This record gives sequence, C-alpha cells and structure tokens, in this order.
Amino acid sequence: MSRALPKYNKRRVTFIGGAAAVALSGTVIAGFALAGETPDSGAKNARTLAGPGTITCPDVRSKLPAVPASAKAEVDRNLTLLNTQIQEANKRLVDTVGQGGPNFVQNAILGPLKDKRVSTVNRIATAIGRTAAKPQGLDSLAACTLNGAGTNAGGGAAGKPQAGGNAGNAGNAGNAGNAGNAGNTGNAAAGTITCPDVRSKLPAVPASAKAEVDRNLTLLDTQIREANTRLVNTVGQGGPNFVQNAILGPLKDKRVSTVNRIATAIGRTAAKPQGLDSLAACTLSK
Repeated sequence: MSRALPKYNKRRVTFIGGAAAVALSGTVIAGFALAGETPDSGAKNARTLAGPGTITCPDVRSKLPAVPASAKAEVDRNLTLLNTQIQEANKRLVDTVGQGGPNFVQNAILGPLKDKRVSTVNRIATAIGRTAAKPQGLDSLAACTLNGAGTNAGGGAAGKPQAGGNAGNAGNAGNAGNAGNAGNTGNAAAGTITCPDVRSKLPAVPASAKAEVDRNLTLLDTQIREANTRLVNTVGQGGPNFVQNAILGPLKDKRVSTVNRIATAIGRTAAKPQGLDSLAACTLSK
C-alpha cells in the first residue's frame, strides 16, 4: 500500500498541472468564446476554471438573412471578430478578478463589449445592405451577460483591468468639443473627455451622403456623452489605467467605426476622405 499511494498522488499532480496549463493557454476560454456565438458546450468548463464566471452573447449568425456572395467575405470576417471579442472579454474577466467595485464588470467589460458588438453587427448589416435588403435590429443582439459569476465583483478600487484587445478597427475620427461633452463637465474628480472635431475636417459632402454623414456625426457626439457619463459613474474604480482601458480605449474603437462609415458614405459618390483615423483618440482633461 505504501508504494501504491505515491503512484496515485503523482497521477493527480499531473492532471491538475494539465488543467492549469489548459487554463493558462486560453484554450478553455477560447472555446467558450466560440460557444458564446453558437452553442454553449464550453461554458461549464470555462466556469469551472475561470472562477469569476463566463460571458455569453446572443448568436448573430443564425439571425442573418441570406448573405449575398459579394458580402460573404466581409460578413464572415466580422462574425469571426464577434467571437474574438467574447474571447477577449472572458480573458479580461479572469485577469481582473477582485478589482473594482460592484459595477466593475458591467462598466469595464460588459459595457465596452456591447459597444464593440454594436459596431461589428452594424458593419455586417451594412455589407449585406449594399446588394440586398439591409437586416434590421441586429444591434438588439449586442448586449451580453455574465453567467456563473463568482469573485469578480471586487471590493474597493484595487488593481487595473487589462486592455484585452480592441475590436479590430484601425482608428478614425472624433468630435472635439461638440455636444458630446455636455452634461458631465462639472465633475472635478472625474474630469472631462474631449475628442478632435471631425465635421470641420470633412470635404464637401455629396447630397446623396448627407443624411448618413449627419447621422454618424450625431453618433460621435452621443459616444462622447456616454463616455463622460461612464467616467462620472466609475469614479474611484480600477487602478491607474482604468480610464484608458475601460473608457478611452472603447470610445476610440466606436469612433473608428463611426468615421469609417462617414468616409465610406462620402466615397460612394466622391473622393473618399483619407486620414480621419488621426482624429480617433480622445483625451481626459482634469
């Protein structure tokens, strides 16, 4: 019996080490990220190893109409991006266990993830709409949920959230001191987010593109306003990089997508404006 026991313990150590290796490699989390957009077969394992729970999102692929051949590559690329976004969010969930206050996961992970997904599904709808009926209501699939939450609620304002990667855009525009800065400028503790002005950098807008351009310029203002609201609501949360990772980074991603739509709209009937990506990044002013 004395010889059998070490042999048994050795096997147990090997198994636990293997499980840890799988968790560290991201294999389980990656598997769940794919499950978030399709089946949820990996969710149970991800919850077991991740501790803080796992993020699941509504399936987009199954809600799409027939995709025209001309749009298939772009649609497939963005469907893959949706999976990547969930994978990154689940990784961030694990990396930030115990950080922030009770709203940390919503403000630093689920909120930015929803913003990225809105931009991505809008690109899918736009791609299909170029040669077929544009699908409506896909943005209703953007919000994700946290399942099996364990220890990520945190307490106090310790640590910092990990960046986790951006949605995959490059970096376009902004809207400096427009209406987006209204309403939150008086909070000295939080500061105020300001962004470069986009409208003044645009060339003449063709009449056929005016409605779409105006709609996206308004959206830029809304994005700044929402970022300033989040800035106020999360005062004291996270570490020194919280604002950059949880607010300014996601805001840049959203603005990138928005100015890309502006440039594309103009480019359909005139020269497509270049260099708007230099206006993407916003700053925090105290």
